[in-house]
Amino acid sequence: MNDSVTLLGTKGGPAIRPGTPMPTAILVRMAGRTILVDAGLGVARGLCDAGVALTDIDAIVITHLHSDHYLELGPLLHTAWTAGLKRPVPIWGPSGLEAYWQGFLASMAFDIALRIRDEGRPDLAELAELHRLTTDGLTWGEITVRAMKNVHPPIEESFALRLDAPGASVVLSGDTAAMSEMVAFARGADLLVHEAMLTAGVDALCARVGNGDDRLKVHLHRSHTPAAEAGRIAAEAGVKALALNHLVPVD
Repeated sequence: MNDSVTLLGTKGGPAIRPGTPMPTAILVRMAGRTILVDAGLGVARGLCDAGVALTDIDAIVITHLHSDHYLELGPLLHTAWTAGLKRPVPIWGPSGLEAYWQGFLASMAFDIALRIRDEGRPDLAELAELHRLTTDGLTWGEITVRAMKNVHPPIEESFALRLDAPGASVVLSGDTAAMSEMVAFARGADLLVHEAMLTAGVDALCARVGNGDDRLKVHLHRSHTPAAEAGRIAAEAGVKALALNHLVPVD
């Protein structure tokens, strides 16, 4: 398996409309591992379209608990289970992810119990190994994962990630306002995937939402990075390539 990064969803925010791409999910294939970062709406279809069997996911990381980053985590695992998953998948995420998972299991309790009894499947509850994501870092085989808190108010547990393996390094900004610390964090990486906001499009986006107020505009401006700033961060960090992601607005 060649090292690669695939943006399965590039849209910032949870809403989809005709013609828009899907929300955030990033597939990282590195050092023989298949890693999913975030699981927004459409992630299961996106993985299949990328040629990845749902049963082949080695690890999942959820960067923060906005719905466009984890709405389909439960359905993804359930679909992988019906596709033959029989080994636990390690999942790292902020505090609160366990409550989401238990709520999902409760919402699907009838179906899960039925498939265990009627089809002989393993218990889905035992196929997710949840861990708290912190800045302590992780190691998966040859991959070293570092997490850094980013700036995404009002959420406190929101993270950027850096994955390093022999011959490859990838940095994922997560959802964040522009921050000087990202320059050092991404220094010399082969690829920086950074969120990007078109500031001039925010007013039109907020008007189109239809059921929010001025607080949405305030959130966007204080919690996301103008595209030009993403470019500046990439240049100062000396990364080899920059990919813009979580586009606000996407159109």
